Amino acid sequence: MFMLKSLFGKIWSDQNNAELIQLPAGALYLVRPGTIKGSRECIYKDAVATIRRTTTDKNYQLVITRAYEEGEEQLLEEDDETDDERSFLIDVSLNFRPSTSSEGQPSFKWSDLDGDVDDLFEFVMDSAQVNAVTRSIFEVTFLQCCFERKTGRSHEEAGDADLEALKYKGNDASATNTTSQDAEKGSKAKGRASEATTPKKPKVPAPASEAVPAPPGQEEPDVVLEAKADLYLYDQASGLFMTQEKGVDVKVLEAGRFLYWLAITSSKRQWLSQQLESSMNMHFSVENASAVWNFYDTERHVYSWLIRFGDKASFDAFRAGFARLMWEALNEEKFEKVKEVEKHYIEEAYEDDDVEMGNAEEEDREAYARDDEEAAEVAAELGDMSGRGEDEEDQENDVGNKGDNLAVMPIEAGDRDTNSQLTVGYKFDRSFVVRGNKIGVFKHTDDDQLEFATAINNVAAPNGKVFNPRKVMLHDQDSSMVMMDPSNTHALYRMDLEYGKVVDEWKVHDDIAVDNVVPDSKYAQTTAQKTLIGHGHNSIYRIDPRLAGQKLVDSQFKLYTTKNDFSSAATDSSGRLAVASNKGDIRLFDQIGKNAKTALPALGDPIIGVDVTADGRYVIATCKTYLLLIDTLIGDGRYKGSLGFDRAFPSDSKPIPRRLQLKPHHVAYMDEEVSFTPARFDTPPDGGETSIVSATGSYIVSWPMEKVKKGRTDVYTLRKLGDTVVEDNFAFGSSNNIIVAMPQDLQMHRKAQLKKPTRTSLMEMPRYSRSSVVDERY
Repeated sequence: MFMLKSLFGKIWSDQNNAELIQLPAGALYLVRPGTIKGSRECIYKDAVATIRRTTTDKNYQLVITRAYEEGEEQLLEEDDETDDERSFLIDVSLNFRPSTSSEGQPSFKWSDLDGDVDDLFEFVMDSAQVNAVTRSIFEVTFLQCCFERKTGRSHEEAGDADLEALKYKGNDASATNTTSQDAEKGSKAKGRASEATTPKKPKVPAPASEAVPAPPGQEEPDVVLEAKADLYLYDQASGLFMTQEKGVDVKVLEAGRFLYWLAITSSKRQWLSQQLESSMNMHFSVENASAVWNFYDTERHVYSWLIRFGDKASFDAFRAGFARLMWEALNEEKFEKVKEVEKHYIEEAYEDDDVEMGNAEEEDREAYARDDEEAAEVAAELGDMSGRGEDEEDQENDVGNKGDNLAVMPIEAGDRDTNSQLTVGYKFDRSFVVRGNKIGVFKHTDDDQLEFATAINNVAAPNGKVFNPRKVMLHDQDSSMVMMDPSNTHALYRMDLEYGKVVDEWKVHDDIAVDNVVPDSKYAQTTAQKTLIGHGHNSIYRIDPRLAGQKLVDSQFKLYTTKNDFSSAATDSSGRLAVASNKGDIRLFDQIGKNAKTALPALGDPIIGVDVTADGRYVIATCKTYLLLIDTLIGDGRYKGSLGFDRAFPSDSKPIPRRLQLKPHHVAYMDEEVSFTPARFDTPPDGGETSIVSATGSYIVSWPMEKVKKGRTDVYTLRKLGDTVVEDNFAFGSSNNIIVAMPQDLQMHRKAQLKKPTRTSLMEMPRYSRSSVVDERY
């Protein structure tokens, strides 16, 4: 609701206007729960509610004024006892809150400070004349007035948390369908695993939504996309999507410039509304003509909603329209401006589970939805959530206790730093963790565990300046580590790992910043290769430490005049380069210093990491809430059989990106927002990557390449750990061992320890958590 503050400029801008905001139609009641006679007295049958300035700075009044019908005022003007206005000094002590009257109309309530302790006033509004947006703005304006009176500061300094703290926190038994609930995101229908598992409809307060703001100058938002569908809500206790209502109206509303909201309503009620953004984790199933997504309440608890369309045509139209509007919201640009050849690429990114990559044979799929008329609601969307998968017993029997032992770097008393980066060795079975200005070195043992070896303390430049390393990378057969000093973006530093000391400062260029550095080729770190590849926000270049003076190779340097905002890069075994950006686009290069052979359009979400298979066939890009897997093989045209690194894709035949994301109802069990770490391919010794690994929150997640190539992007395994994952990667030369850095410690997990997502695997507690670890101190 507090996002409406952006619309309040006109309310506060005119200092000469005594009235900030007005509710034009309502009735005022005095409610006395403690009296024996009637507990509800009508004060004004017709009234107007106004928030008004006073003569004292930062003090305001809530004023309720009687509205007379024609001729009524004249009849009463001789009555000296007639009281046609009530005013209340706006203060937190009023306990002002939205509610619902006994007649089912929206209302505001506040305490009668001159009456008994339970006495209160209630202003009941006509919902046909005072819409939800106006009510929400009125409530926020009231809270802003409270903020100014309480703090003596301008309302413009009030953040969402400040206003939230001023809201009435008491119980209001009559507020079953309150305006406040209108404004809160989420339903309380979320079942817990400990509850009875008998399928039953979860309880859903109405509506689970925020008020949809109208564009400036308009009373109501414009409808830009609409459809009819059946609405379901996922119930954890039963593991089923439970029917909420058939034939609801699903609309996307334009509430401002590139501001879109999904709203679901019916003749009975408003079910929900939420802003279109990546955190929705929207998942479309072509096979089942359905859409599933996540919803976060004000406490950031997670829920999963599902809509099922009546026919394929309705589903296709909604999916295509949603993809366009989401793209506009993320890119803040009209979809019509996108080149026709790129529109298909963007729209197909939302087609999740029915398209194969390459020539893989089509697999049979189990239908996930039972007809509501035949069975009890809709089954769990894309898999069994009963608690055991088809091969879970095998998984339980082959993992032992590996990965439960924590490797901890000794920590000095008072040290407040945490682990921030992980890099895995290529030659000597070592892993390195950056913690403040220290680097911990961990040995890989013969029984697939990690053991603390040593710590490199007080990392410093050759001039003695201590710094916290960033973007660390092993180099020259693990004999050196290249790193950056955040305060010097024009240089790299080389640490000699034998001595544990920074011995060289490489000045790259006086005018070109270094934002990131990657190896010359995927496995260059296993060789004595000296050169590196670096990039800035709009430049790509080769770095040669052997050059005198500046280390940037002028003949292999590409500078873009536009701000491309490059964010990450990776190479294949031949040195071909993939570069991604915060805009969401990806460029594929066969050589440094020349134009990209292929440029893949941006979906709009920033790409925080990218990796490439050794042969260059597949690229995995990581966004916050999903991964994108791209097959670079050109399937038709003049260069059929070539890779997008070497030749440009035909303009009308861009590759179809496959979105790898967690199923929304799995996220509901996890009960935390999705925020992936940069995904990596495994590095098997015989070539041919088999897995992708990433992490979100306290979960590590792996996708099997064989399944993903066949279009099964919904198949993955995971494991819950005892703390948030900072970074993760496969051990070099392994498809089984995953090394995971957490804020305080390091673990190695075998891929077999990851399980199919079920209620058991998603909610099980790790064998050890941080509370059970005692750090060794100096």
